[in-house]
Parts: sequence; C-alpha cells; structure tokens
Amino acid sequence: MKQALERIWYRSAPPPAPLRPLAALYGAVSTRLARQRQAAAVRLPVPVIVVGNIAVGGTGKTPFVLWLVQRLRERGWRPGVISRGYGGHAPAYPLRVGPSTDAARAGDEPALIARRLGVPVAVAPDRVAAARLLLDAGEADILVADDGLQHYRLARDLEICVVDGSRGLGNGALLPAGPLRETPQRLQQVDLVVVNGGGWSSPREPAVEMRLALGQAEALDGGGRRPLADFAGRRVHAAAGIGNPERFFTALRAAGIEVIPHPFPDHHRYRADELAFTPELPLLMTEKDAVKCRELARPDWWCVPAEAAFSAQDAVLVQQLADRLLPTPSSKPHG
Repeated sequence: MKQALERIWYRSAPPPAPLRPLAALYGAVSTRLARQRQAAAVRLPVPVIVVGNIAVGGTGKTPFVLWLVQRLRERGWRPGVISRGYGGHAPAYPLRVGPSTDAARAGDEPALIARRLGVPVAVAPDRVAAARLLLDAGEADILVADDGLQHYRLARDLEICVVDGSRGLGNGALLPAGPLRETPQRLQQVDLVVVNGGGWSSPREPAVEMRLALGQAEALDGGGRRPLADFAGRRVHAAAGIGNPERFFTALRAAGIEVIPHPFPDHHRYRADELAFTPELPLLMTEKDAVKCRELARPDWWCVPAEAAFSAQDAVLVQQLADRLLPTPSSKPHG
C-alpha cells in the first residue's frame, strides 16, 4: 500500500481528489497539536540541533547527521544523538544505545550511528526523555536529534530540513493525498535546507546541496574491506530497505556494477530466506540494512556505506550558520 501511494505522490499529477478532504483534516489536526506542543516545549540546558524532513520516506537525514556530528566533534563539542528509534522495540524507554546494541531494540539508524561513530545515542518516543538520559549521565554538551522536526515538545536552537533532490516534495500535498507531514511553507521556518542530490531547487535560502559518495565495501562476516571498484563489470545482487532504494541501486550502477535490484520497505526486518537470491552472486547492501543482517551474514555479503559530501563553500556555510546560532565551544554550558 505504501509503495503504491508513493508512486501516486511522486508522479507529476494533482493530488487524488478523494484524499484531499482527509489531507485537509490531517493538516488542521497536526497544526493544532503542533501549536499546543510548542507552547509547552521543554528547553534543555544544552544546544539542540534538529535534523528532519517534511516528507515521509528517506531523504538522507542519517548520512547528514553522521557528517554533522563529526564536524561538531572537530569544533570541540561532545555531541550526543537522540532519536525515536523507529523500527526498534525496546523493553523500556529511554534506551541507551551503544555500538553492540541490537538494531531490533534500538532501531536501525540509531544502531548505525552508535556503531559508526561511537558517540552516545539514546532513543525514546519522547525525545526529551532520551535527551535527559544522556545529559544526566554527563555524556554530551550538545544534542543532535535525528528525525525530530515535528517533535515540537523538544525546544530547539537550530532546525535543518533534508529534502531528497530526486523526488522533491512530490505533489506538494499533505498526507494521505501526498507525502508531506507539513506544508511546503514549513521550509520558510527552518534555518537550513539540505538538498540530497540534484533535480530540485529549494524555495528557501540558505540551502546547500549534499552528495552521497559510496565508500569501500565491508564484509558482513568481518572478512575485511575492498574497493568498490573491485565489483565493477560484475553482476551482483543489491538489497536496500531504505526510503528510496533506487538511489542506492543507481549509485552502484554509476560505479560500473551490473545490479540485480532487490528493494525492500524502509526499516525492513530481514529473514535469511529473503536474502537467499539465485544465482549465487555477491550481495551488496546499505549500511542501514547491514546493522540488521550481520548475524545472517554469508561469505560475499558486503555493506557499502554512504558518506555525505559538500562543496567547500557549502560546508563553510553550514559551519557559519551553526556558529551564528549556537554558542561557541569555549562558551558552551557545563554541568
């Protein structure tokens, strides 16, 4: 159902007429709830950066969060990451996530961040509770919320919205007539728009363009790494359970790889039989999928991480924005 709706939402056609009254109702209810939560928003004693989107599905938020956290560490901060933990089911919340935490509990994206960067990560439906878990333990002096643009109970110092450049805002309609959680006018309120890939121009400035560059392939069974170029000219199976699987398949083809694509729903929980493809060929998957598949790993299964990249000018723009809106590391709050 979701895939069928997405095909409707992202084609160049008006929103389906039967769904427009439901979209109007959704907009009215969500706007009222947002105002109520903003009025009661909780201000934390450290700066909070929210990275999110206004369209459902993957836009590239997590690669941007990884990039941003690394830049914050370079500037002298001790960042922590908080998240809803979508797709995970913990016995209790908030949950502190470490490099070895099972993605089935934490959710795939928080598990990926904790494993890749080793920074403190906490998940909970209530982002304020997740934040306090890290702050009470003294683990962070700045917080990055991965996907929390609509979680208005958490006050924020900086809002960044990531948009998939290949799909934009679709037909521009609210759910369920379109893919949007909030109206396009919401982009005028955020501090920065990050466009993942080309093809869509932001109506809001400042905006920067992000590119996702595939890194070295990493064996899921711990057998080391190899350049992605080693797969050029070869046929492979490729699995992706992300918001826009075609983006991963296209990037592999651009590297000269002959791809047999296997798209799965976003946040999919894999079974071994679902990945038993024929003929037997190397299997390449995203890093987000790999955190859920390591226990299923077979020889010649590979994770291909994606790194966010910016032009030097855009990277400076992001840094200048953060410096203007956040305290400097030397004046950051302590305690």
